[in-house]
Amino acid sequence: MTWFVILLFFVPVYAAAYTIGTVVDFFTGKPVEGAFVTSSNNLILTDNKGYFVTNGGLNKLAVRAPGYERSEQAIIPLSGMSQGVKLIPLTPRGLYLSFYGIGDRSIRESAVKLIQETELNTLVIDVKGDRGMIPYKSSIPLAFEVGGQRIITVRGMSDLMKSLKGKRIYTIARIVVFKDNLLALARPDWAVKTQSGEIWRDRENLAWTDPFNKEVWNYNIDIAVEAAQQGFDEIQFDYLRFPDATAPQFSMPSTEENRVKAICGFLTEARRRLIPYNVFLSADIFGYVCWNLNDTQIGQRLEDIAPLVDYICPMLYPSGFQYGIPGYRIPVANPYEIVYLTLKRAQERTGLPSQRFRPWLQAFRDYAFDRRYFKEKEITDEVKAAVNFGSHGWMLWNPRNNYSSEGIRREKPLG
Repeated sequence: MTWFVILLFFVPVYAAAYTIGTVVDFFTGKPVEGAFVTSSNNLILTDNKGYFVTNGGLNKLAVRAPGYERSEQAIIPLSGMSQGVKLIPLTPRGLYLSFYGIGDRSIRESAVKLIQETELNTLVIDVKGDRGMIPYKSSIPLAFEVGGQRIITVRGMSDLMKSLKGKRIYTIARIVVFKDNLLALARPDWAVKTQSGEIWRDRENLAWTDPFNKEVWNYNIDIAVEAAQQGFDEIQFDYLRFPDATAPQFSMPSTEENRVKAICGFLTEARRRLIPYNVFLSADIFGYVCWNLNDTQIGQRLEDIAPLVDYICPMLYPSGFQYGIPGYRIPVANPYEIVYLTLKRAQERTGLPSQRFRPWLQAFRDYAFDRRYFKEKEITDEVKAAVNFGSHGWMLWNPRNNYSSEGIRREKPLG
């Protein structure tokens, strides 16, 4: 939904060649500093009073800011008048649906029903899943050539998006980037190699593509652009990293400097190409990246990634913290502390406001410690930690898409 107001003050005649305006919070009227105003293919940031100036001759403005819904509205065709934009606060609280989950009517409707009945308001949907498949018919030739279209689980993506939007569900397109068995096997020259030059495979026997390869970048960004054209509110890159192994060989030396440069280079190019679509951009990172001062040997260095995305999405699954964190050796027994202290650590290092972080939370059975099920108590603790930190929402991960209302409030909060 878009909103606009006319602010009744005049600007000099020479400013008629420009669009001048302000961005404010819909409810409080306070200025929104650092909002992105998309003008053609350029981004303009609002100042500390919410003001912006763009080139003239535009028909519409596209505006977004962390913590708010994105907005698009027509330009008021009155010379000398200021354009006002009111952004509606939004805090995404979501569920993940896999490549197969989004196409399964029963699973999808169950997730939507849960969203309608609880505080949830968001779906994270596989647009390119862990196996390199795209669930809907894509117009990207390479997707068809490598086998990414062998199975189509969503026949009418445009209709599905309209339905989700009609229910006011915030939509996030998850794109698995460098872990891509299909692309690596179809283009061996783009694949990560072994010491002997063969295609390297991970613990799941899946091949990866080389994060240094610009053709791999372009393919994944093409998918992101197509998802933006489909109407997704946010593009979320996962497996945006090098394999967490020491054996693989790449097209360039795997130094920390080179790895970080590759990951940040990809994000910079993706951000540039997504400018016209006014979509939010987020990146999934390992939980330990928030603690480690290096790149965790995978190219994810927190301080370098933070300025390139709207939201940082650390995967704060207690089961994934195999070494614990300071003061907490058994993470599954302390889910609140794992989530809260890791987010605080990330904020201290980056200096970013809390709303720039949106964690993934564990909603699946532990696999690393005592095999406990994550049910109401554990999920409640995780959610409480994210809320107390001031995170911009949270997302529940269950690879089987098996969710319940345990740990989720029934009432719908504002935003």
